[in-house]
Amino acid sequence: MPVPAPAVELTAGDYAATVVPTGAGLASLTWRGRHVVVPHEPEELPLGYLGKTLVPWPNRIADGTYEYDGERHEVPVNERATGAALHGLACWSVWQVVERSAEHVVLELELAPRYGYPFHLHSSVTYRLSPEGGLDVRITSRNIGTRTAPYGSSTHPYLTCDLRPVDECTLRVPATTVLTVDERLRPVATSPAGDVGLDLPGTAPMGTTQVDHAFTGLPDGGWTVSLADESLRVRLHADAPWVQVYSGERVERRGVAVEPMTCPPDAFNSGTDLVELAPGESHTLALRIDAVEG
Repeated sequence: MPVPAPAVELTAGDYAATVVPTGAGLASLTWRGRHVVVPHEPEELPLGYLGKTLVPWPNRIADGTYEYDGERHEVPVNERATGAALHGLACWSVWQVVERSAEHVVLELELAPRYGYPFHLHSSVTYRLSPEGGLDVRITSRNIGTRTAPYGSSTHPYLTCDLRPVDECTLRVPATTVLTVDERLRPVATSPAGDVGLDLPGTAPMGTTQVDHAFTGLPDGGWTVSLADESLRVRLHADAPWVQVYSGERVERRGVAVEPMTCPPDAFNSGTDLVELAPGESHTLALRIDAVEG
């Protein structure tokens, strides 16, 4: 039987992380021994896309079909409940570790042209720990093909206050607008962010609120989403135009998925904030996760 690629352990100051080559995934991140993201065992097939890298699109392509440059394409539907193509093509690929030290690792993957996505990309993910700054993540893709490629990226960490139920935690999301969806999670329209019933200013614990929406209207120059209890505050910092927030029912509400996204759901059809990578061009999504006392 094939031997799974080994996990990579990183340490820096009070932080420790585990990165797995499958999906260039973040399997764990701790600060002073407390979980900052919901973890999974390196050899485990994790629930809810825990920690996976999402390229060449984040979120969903409705019905697994889209048109680009006058051509209609079909990609595999992998979420039967919604009939959507979810979270790109690289989540379950084994990425190659090309560089590593005690505090960082770089993983790479070549996405060859295929039916449904006939574009040629080279993607890399860098995870870097520092004692002061926590975990920096950079997702970069370069078009190594001969035709312009539609593209988007994200990552799928679940922020957690050491696995405490999110009902008891306060979530802060500095967004003004939400993308509402239908029963199959297909985009419908934008509306004021509070319309989904989430206390975005973070003035009270989440309670039983459920959410699985994309938010925008985020501050220019960078933003921070935080999840906190009375003793721990976990933060994700990014400068992406969108962030998906999911209240974590698939992981027993022990964490909240906070996914900075370069584009909204179904951007391959709507064109909203879609990255169009010309041959030779690259695109990078950068983010950082850290923790402080609550």
